[in-house]
Amino acid sequence: MYLKPLIFLNILIMIAYAVIAFPDGVVALLPIIIVSGVVIFFANRFEREESNILIQVFLIALAARLTLGLLVDVFDLRGFFGGDANTYNRIASKIVDVWTGVSGSEILESRDLNRMAGGSRGMYYLTATLYLFFGKNILAAQAFCGTVGAATAPVVYRCAKLLYSNRRVAIIAAYFVALFPAMIVWSSQLLKDGLIVFLLAFSMLMIIRLQKKFSTVDILLLCVAMLGVVTFRFYIFYMLAAAVVGAFIVGSGGTKQSLTVRLAALLMIGLGLTYLGVLRSAGRGLERIDSLQTVQTSRAGLARDEAGFGEDIDVSTTEGAISAIPIGLTYLLLAPFPWQVATLRQTVVLPDVLIWWSSLFFLVVGVIYSIRHKFKETVPIFLFTGMLSFAYSIFQGNVGTAYRQRTQIQVFLFIFIAVGITVFLERRENKKALREARRREMDRNFRERERLRVEGVGS
Repeated sequence: MYLKPLIFLNILIMIAYAVIAFPDGVVALLPIIIVSGVVIFFANRFEREESNILIQVFLIALAARLTLGLLVDVFDLRGFFGGDANTYNRIASKIVDVWTGVSGSEILESRDLNRMAGGSRGMYYLTATLYLFFGKNILAAQAFCGTVGAATAPVVYRCAKLLYSNRRVAIIAAYFVALFPAMIVWSSQLLKDGLIVFLLAFSMLMIIRLQKKFSTVDILLLCVAMLGVVTFRFYIFYMLAAAVVGAFIVGSGGTKQSLTVRLAALLMIGLGLTYLGVLRSAGRGLERIDSLQTVQTSRAGLARDEAGFGEDIDVSTTEGAISAIPIGLTYLLLAPFPWQVATLRQTVVLPDVLIWWSSLFFLVVGVIYSIRHKFKETVPIFLFTGMLSFAYSIFQGNVGTAYRQRTQIQVFLFIFIAVGITVFLERRENKKALREARRREMDRNFRERERLRVEGVGS
């Protein structure tokens, strides 16, 4: 285990925060320590070896995200990687002024109110809440997002371990989440992407646990996670809800009694979401996308950008939306293409894309294995990733946005990739073991023949 070196590395990074980004860096240590403490507390509830693995992948992910986060802050790269951070900072600062009575609500301009009325209002209020506790410190809010993003790695480890009961699969999946470039980039800044990915992974973990055993606590945690999802990106809630239904109905199996228990759990989840106002919030969000014409307007705006694609595609009709899926899915899963790289930002992500492409073979192997051997258990993942992929294929018209939002799908595809790699390695190990067994058998036979020959000569 490498826990001590990893702890030392993270301490050095936090010292760098305090020294290089003083005084904001000192305050930024508070959310890092608080969130890390919560993650380590829950990791320590498992048996020692499992706990060490969970903490190890978390610390690796944390070091990567904190390092990039510090570089982004020091060299002022927020506009290059994710300009939304500056918008969250600006509006959240105004919200805090309103909350504390420093200014009246008129400080919020119409463009600010329009942004807050959208499907991402949760990010503005979360940032404002962090500012309320830690001061108007964008680095502290960014550090919070990075630490939560790092927590996704141990969550994915637990998902994979529960699904496949294979430690190698779980470790590989966790390391993909911890160290994959896109995962680091989008979860190390003051952006909602890393938080959404964490909530999705945590929701899936609760779904998998509920598939195996009914738990009121898990139902409550699932409802809270889905509440978080609907405040950050409301339309994802519907895909997640479909995954819940699929897990309890399609993937249930078993006796009538077990089906009854799962239906009761589904009912409790529905009641919990209603009580928390999640369904009402999701409904209001859906009202803003009341037709395919609205989707077309949004998509056309993205497609006209420098990194846009498919500007001539019209998704305002059902036929047009369906016809957009092949090209949209291709860009969502594979873009940006090396031969289309035209900007510095696209050049920077090229290594990430090449790594992703090189893992697609293992993805196919893992998906085939899961369908054949673990279909019921993986139904919620197939439902969620499939629905979200098709949805993004229809209304995404920009390479940069597709690359960024692909992480919401990749977090689960990494599990299948880990399965594919494990199947490949185990087959190779089995072939090697078979060759070794044959070689030993041949050696045994040779020695036996030599013994008989010697005995024959002696007689």
